[in-house]
Amino acid sequence: MANSYDAILLLSFGGPENPDDVVPFLNNVLRGRNVPRERMMEVAEHYYSLGGKSPINDQNRALISAIEAELSRRGPRLPIYWGNRNWHPMLVDTLRRMAQEGIRRAVAFVTSAYSSYSGCRQYLDDIARGCEQVGPGAPEIHKLRVFFNHPGFISPMAENVLTALDQLPETEREGANLVYTAHSIPQSMARSSPYVEQLQEAARLVSRRVGRDRWKLVYQSRSGPPTQPWLEPDICDFLRTLAESGRAGAAVVVPIGFVSDHLEVLYDLDTEAAAVAEQVGLKMVRAATVGVHPDFIAMIRELVLERIDDSVLRRSLGELGLRQDACPPDCCPQPPRPASKPNP
Repeated sequence: MANSYDAILLLSFGGPENPDDVVPFLNNVLRGRNVPRERMMEVAEHYYSLGGKSPINDQNRALISAIEAELSRRGPRLPIYWGNRNWHPMLVDTLRRMAQEGIRRAVAFVTSAYSSYSGCRQYLDDIARGCEQVGPGAPEIHKLRVFFNHPGFISPMAENVLTALDQLPETEREGANLVYTAHSIPQSMARSSPYVEQLQEAARLVSRRVGRDRWKLVYQSRSGPPTQPWLEPDICDFLRTLAESGRAGAAVVVPIGFVSDHLEVLYDLDTEAAAVAEQVGLKMVRAATVGVHPDFIAMIRELVLERIDDSVLRRSLGELGLRQDACPPDCCPQPPRPASKPNP
């Protein structure tokens, strides 16, 4: 055993637990960002439509339970802590609790499969800032590598695509369009990271597994000011274009950019995109995310073992290969903030 760890930290985005949490949560998310309040309140309505509680919380609880069960059966026996960027349990509170309970070194599993400022570097900054707030007794945290091309992520996604295809009449399956979706980010952020390249590779790997060579990567859930260029095409715009082409079959929408069916999946896809598809007469089915699929849970254990024992085989698929365990200090830098227009 090359490295010794005391615990696992599940690090995630966070979400409101009740309607009173929604606006404070969104204020945390958007702090320092030039997002109009009207847009924030529009997103707030998305949460209110789901009862004011984000699905991500119970999904993370289920994920922790599944990992605990996997470790109980197969080891290593490590306690799991949970901390969020934007809502309770807040990361700094979790780090403080870990310190109080004697945790000195832990690995962190981040619920993002890809490298970008918001999906990787910002979490590293969150850890550093949280440890600084805790002080000298703060645990040392090592983030696990991104897993966009790990077979434990790709195989469950391919299985979910096949399940979605089976929901279509047999006569429509062959001509169905595979439409992969991921959270849009500012183009300036995309230029500073391999986010798009990794998404395209994951989509290619899943498509190959299901025997399809025609697919499209699109984006969803943009939240920035209209003047700031973000990754496109938007899922809803693409569905309209697909219908207008006159050659469209059904659309199988695959949320390749997400690991659980949280708000951006349930509202932006199952509500908004589904409504657009119905409006333009396009049959749409949505594939599930990996959630707590056994292969995904086994993958998380495998990523932990990689960091404990240097002799453990590090697995990946495709042409991009393995990302190094430790991100270099200059990876996925924060993009420049768009300039705010002065008030008249």
